[in-house]
Amino acid sequence: MHFHRLSLKTPSLLALAVLLGAVAACQSGPGHAPPGPELRVGTSGDYPPFSDWKEERPHGFSVAVVESFAEAHRLQPSWVRFRWPELVKDLEAGKFDLADSGITVRPERSLTGRFTVPVLRNGAVLLLRRPSWALTPATALPPGPEAALAEVRALDRPELRVAVNRGGHLERVARSLFHQAQILAIPDNAAVREALATGQAHAALSNNLEAPRWAQGLTGIERVGPLTRDVVALYVRADRPDLEAKLNAWLLAQESNGALGSLRARYLGPGAGDATALPVQALLAATAERLALMPWVAAAKQRDGKPIEDLPQEAKVLAASREAVRSAAGALDRAPPSDAALDAFFQAQIDAAKGVQRRASIDAGAPSPSLDKELRPAIARISDRMAGLVARLPDGLDEATVLDLAQDWLGSSGLDAAELERIARTLAALRPGPASEVP
Repeated sequence: MHFHRLSLKTPSLLALAVLLGAVAACQSGPGHAPPGPELRVGTSGDYPPFSDWKEERPHGFSVAVVESFAEAHRLQPSWVRFRWPELVKDLEAGKFDLADSGITVRPERSLTGRFTVPVLRNGAVLLLRRPSWALTPATALPPGPEAALAEVRALDRPELRVAVNRGGHLERVARSLFHQAQILAIPDNAAVREALATGQAHAALSNNLEAPRWAQGLTGIERVGPLTRDVVALYVRADRPDLEAKLNAWLLAQESNGALGSLRARYLGPGAGDATALPVQALLAATAERLALMPWVAAAKQRDGKPIEDLPQEAKVLAASREAVRSAAGALDRAPPSDAALDAFFQAQIDAAKGVQRRASIDAGAPSPSLDKELRPAIARISDRMAGLVARLPDGLDEATVLDLAQDWLGSSGLDAAELERIARTLAALRPGPASEVP
């Protein structure tokens, strides 16, 4: 038997080689780029319209945001399901790089991770099938948050059963609003609606985007609220400042070009609200996040025997803030505001924080996080985001407009009128270049 050496000169083999080469070229072309690095994303899968797990993968607004980001950065998202009570623990354990599932910014979450600029605002809503004993309140208050809160106070009786998703933001809201009612904390978010539908609960706590979907098909349901003004953002591991920075830059750009607004309109409908991933709004959201940590800071200082005012620490914060803004502005090829304007703004932040600490009601027996190991690192992460946003502020901010925005975004942060006005005034004065005016 004779064996012949195979050669590409053989016509059939030559044709096969050409064909395989063409296929390989097509697969490596612009439309068929090889999969990029993995991006592990936590999602609940039980929270439409943000994350709804169907057919082996999640769908919804939060999923679309992450997939758009991943495509723009040539990343390959892989989805990891979490349960709401384990969200913080799973992020801290490194089970995913970021979580996005309509996640509300909360202080206990700020302690262990990084939030991005906000992607939307939301509010808690009570869906109520009014019990026979609960008369419709006759209130002189105009429709709005105060009237809704007054109705909640009237409903707060031991006979009332309120269903809520266990371990999430809304359970904390429920326990802060209802002190006598029975709170039914249910681990499966979809089962919360079922408890209302079957009569197991008189009411269910949802939000203004989820509530209309839950109310569909149910009779005799009233809507009370919104009861809160909440901020929703992506939640990133504390040790991934690089990922947070990329997400923030991308979200700000997507808001500016209208793409993020289009996603909100597509998945969330008209209740999605106004744009949020804008420098001024995001800076005010970061201010509110920082201030929300101040009652814990006050408790930690009291526990450690430290005074509220720490001038050497304030000097370090001011110096670090100036340097961080200069660095961020340099990376953007922009001139930073003057040092005097930066000091005025960040000193207003520091003084407002001290005011919140002094007014905080401290339970001496309640546990509080460590000042040096948890609170100050969390504040530093927020401050880094603020520095990047200061560097991106547009020229010619109108003080009256900024004040209106500050009243909207900081109205529930525990500030007095003078503190809020000072933050708005010094923010409006942050203009690029050495000619920034100090109010």
